[in-house]
Amino acid sequence: MTAYPAPCLYVDGEWIAATSAGTVPVINPSDESVLGLLPVAGPDEIACTLASSRRAFEQWRAVSPLRRAEIILEAARLLRSRIESIAPLSTLDEGQPIADSRNYLLRAAEILEWDANEGRRAYGRTVPSESGLRQTIVREPVGPVAAFSPWNAPLFTPCRKIGSPLAAGCSVILKGAEEAPGATIELVRAFADAGAPKGLINLLFGEPASLAAALIDSPIVRMVSFTGSLPVGRQLAERSARLMKPCVMELGGHAPVIVCDDADPLDAARRIVAAKFRNAGQACIAPSRIYVHRAVREAFVDALVAETVKIKVGDGFEPGVTMGPLANARRLAAVTSLVDDARQRGAMVATGGQRIGTRGYFYAPTVLLGPPAESRVLHEEPFGPVLSVESFDTLEDALTRANSLPYGLAAYGFTQSARVAERLASQLECGAVGINHCVVSTSGIPFGGVKDSGYGREGGSEGVLAYTIGKTVTHLIG
Repeated sequence: MTAYPAPCLYVDGEWIAATSAGTVPVINPSDESVLGLLPVAGPDEIACTLASSRRAFEQWRAVSPLRRAEIILEAARLLRSRIESIAPLSTLDEGQPIADSRNYLLRAAEILEWDANEGRRAYGRTVPSESGLRQTIVREPVGPVAAFSPWNAPLFTPCRKIGSPLAAGCSVILKGAEEAPGATIELVRAFADAGAPKGLINLLFGEPASLAAALIDSPIVRMVSFTGSLPVGRQLAERSARLMKPCVMELGGHAPVIVCDDADPLDAARRIVAAKFRNAGQACIAPSRIYVHRAVREAFVDALVAETVKIKVGDGFEPGVTMGPLANARRLAAVTSLVDDARQRGAMVATGGQRIGTRGYFYAPTVLLGPPAESRVLHEEPFGPVLSVESFDTLEDALTRANSLPYGLAAYGFTQSARVAERLASQLECGAVGINHCVVSTSGIPFGGVKDSGYGREGGSEGVLAYTIGKTVTHLIG
């Protein structure tokens, strides 16, 4: 097993192992041991980061898109070549099975590769004029970006936060997750080794609220990108709005699934379980609320439970393990509270419903049947290995309940009818819909939410253009 490297900050091209602001422990969620002590950014590191990010932006914006792409692509190549040393760090940090950590690393590299090449296609345009003017719209980088990344995907999400801004010509100040720093540090190291100029990427860790305030309030930072919870996202969006700074906000979700009467219940159950319990359900797009037509409910529930009990829970390095622990004690307590609340209100626990063991943050994959409407699990994002199942009689009822929450990130539907599929796609209120599968986030397509799930898009051409400004230039001809 890979030894856990000494955690560091990365400021103005230098690795910093100690600061005057102290350290925080990094905990292994599988056994609650301390992996290392992570240095916290203090005022000196923040000031140096801001100054270097401004300098690097002025240089990087003048670099050709081709050269930008070469550096990003080299970083992606280094990630791929270092998979056996980096992937284990994700497993140590958040517990996911090592096979999943490898897959996440490969997906992260794909994101960088897409963004690198998309940056070469950030085209402007010429608009015909009737008044003797040549009217052109050019794309320019917005400026230094403060990017805040969560702990649940310590490689995948930081790549989203780095690849698009760099491809657009921006510098990036990445605030990584204190709970899962190892793989994120190695991602930044890959960029440093690929030849990224000093200050182009700075990596900070620290007390989230004070660090966010220092970065967002600085006039050097021109844009904010955040992935995380709705309460924190609201705070950052409000702070940014007061300073007229644009944001990309990818916030929480509580993804509904509608299983229609003509769906294949076994296939639907298999796909839902595979998507739900990956990373112990700690994904904003994970299926959470299942609405199944009463005609296929029994067959679907039987298949769902049968697939769920196949999951092997344990340390991510153990052979055959398909689900690791929750990432921290907070998530264990939150999931336990949601399940206990549903059980007390009358929900049936078809499988799971309890912590596994007394050391590590393991929780059994759980299926709840018929939780009452007031159950918290139907209203609060579970962000853990918990599925709830309810029945419906009409598609109108299913859509009403699916759309009843303020969340609108992802949703899924299973049907053999093209007409019903089109209705699901058009009437589910969310940023991404999966029909007959649960894959809605890849490198080449935009991803983001509506309503309380945020605004702006990451990925695809929209992800790169989000970090640019459309400047209109008019020339008088003749």
